[in-house]
Amino acid sequence: MSLTEARFHDLVDATQQVLEDVFDDSGLDMDLENSAGVLTATFEGGQQLIFSRQEPLRQLWLAAREGGFHFDYDEEESRWQCDSSDELLSEMVQRLTQAYTGVELDFDEI
Repeated sequence: MSLTEARFHDLVDATQQVLEDVFDDSGLDMDLENSAGVLTATFEGGQQLIFSRQEPLRQLWLAAREGGFHFDYDEEESRWQCDSSDELLSEMVQRLTQAYTGVELDFDEI
């Protein structure tokens, strides 16, 4: 079953808000920018995580130094899952953030 447009936007908005909250509360030296539905997290070393919504595909995309990743929302499990690796968004963001900063943050709420 495909997500409705409204449900999709609600999910992405909620996910981006949790990401912002975790990053804000982390104390990391980083910049966050949310513009036109695109959330960009820039870390001290210049690495970035860019979260954007792909409305026609109902996907949340993550761009990172390691590549581009596309996530579908699993309604049954209430989580974003990578369409190529099955890795959860929460796991990938935690792994990349730790690689960039050396700090382990908890993204389990997304």
